[in-house]
Amino acid sequence: MAVNTPEITIADEDGTITPEFIQAVSQAAAAHDKEQLDSLIAKLHEADLADLIELLAPGVRRDFISMLGEDLNFSALSELDEAVRDDVLDMLPNEVVAEAVRELDSDDAVYLLEDLDEAEKSDILGHLPAADRATLERSLDYPEDSAGRMMQVDFISVPGFWSVGQTIDFLRQSKDLPDSFQDIFVVDPANHLLGKIALDRILRTQRDISIRDIMEANPITVAVDLDQEEVAHIFERYNLISVAVTDQFDRLVGVITIDDVVDVIHEEASEDIHRLGGVGDESLADSVFSTVGGRLTWLLINLATAILASMVIALFDATIEQLVALAVLMPIVASMGGNAGTQTMTVAVRSIATRDLVPVNAFRIITREVLVGLINGCIFAIIMGVVAYFWFGSLTLGLVIAAAMTVNMIVAGLSGIVIPIMLDRLDIDPAIASSVFVTTVTDVVGFFSFLGLAAWWLT
Repeated sequence: MAVNTPEITIADEDGTITPEFIQAVSQAAAAHDKEQLDSLIAKLHEADLADLIELLAPGVRRDFISMLGEDLNFSALSELDEAVRDDVLDMLPNEVVAEAVRELDSDDAVYLLEDLDEAEKSDILGHLPAADRATLERSLDYPEDSAGRMMQVDFISVPGFWSVGQTIDFLRQSKDLPDSFQDIFVVDPANHLLGKIALDRILRTQRDISIRDIMEANPITVAVDLDQEEVAHIFERYNLISVAVTDQFDRLVGVITIDDVVDVIHEEASEDIHRLGGVGDESLADSVFSTVGGRLTWLLINLATAILASMVIALFDATIEQLVALAVLMPIVASMGGNAGTQTMTVAVRSIATRDLVPVNAFRIITREVLVGLINGCIFAIIMGVVAYFWFGSLTLGLVIAAAMTVNMIVAGLSGIVIPIMLDRLDIDPAIASSVFVTTVTDVVGFFSFLGLAAWWLT
């Protein structure tokens, strides 16, 4: 549902901020009209505020952040794209950033601090109380993209000998509870995790019942150094809402909730899509030069593979000179093979990422893709054979392109599944490297099979 100021629609029915609202905010920022600016953004949710900041032009964004200063809703900072987040943090004094860090959950605070240079990070941490500073420093010591970086250190734990009534009284009287929570964890005196209880179960249980009697013993946990992608996989596999994080001594040190995992799933899916296209961790907020640098490497590799395919064509230059129709038709063979290989590769890479493609079923999936390639190859072989016959009036040429099409579609299916599997076995991210190898194989095989058959059959 659209949200409105008295005159301006803030967002359309899809939740996208309207150009009219962005223009109004930009005009207020340019005029340094803080009263108007506060009125415009007063009812914005933190996520919508983050979208607005990202959509503002860099110069307007600087005026916007400068005018708001300490009045900025700091929760929006954790919703920003990394490049924009760093830009915004550079605009704010370290004292203001420290205030933001104090207000945010520990996982969001870590997100703000993790990419800052050490001097700036130390200065910001120096403005925090000792306990808060120690907590964040400990979280920042964990590996990047690990459970330790994701987790919140604010959680509720109780001893197993407490009753339900004692636990409820504790929850009502404590002033240091997390803003939101779903589970209560049961620990021993050394803080080792014994079990957990969903909040709704506590509310449904009589006060005199022991916590130990109703807890879920030996709950699923994740190690503090586990990669965030593995954490997301565990959430998906076991349909979790939250999970306890334990250190190397099996002590409870934090909790990860589903809202953080949704962000990870989105981030990892975007990363895989970008890598399939050879653009790395690029975002729309990146500068021209950083975007060029990120794309240049894989374009150079593609150039090298294109030269390899051209060298195959050069082997048959005499054959092409004798029959110009070959130059007309050979891009079709390579293009169809490349597209078929990309289809298979996309499914394979995603299946590897989601653990659906594993050694146990690899041979069966490979066989399936080869058969799909064979059937598609036969279908398009017939189509292209007929087209070539009527186009150039040569039955032999039609048979040549039909045979080459069949061969290349089979190879496309095989390479599209085998190459990602092999790269994964070699601990190379298949999302990064698969497309270059698959395209090279289908181009080389397509040109070689078509021109080779033509040289053998037509000349």
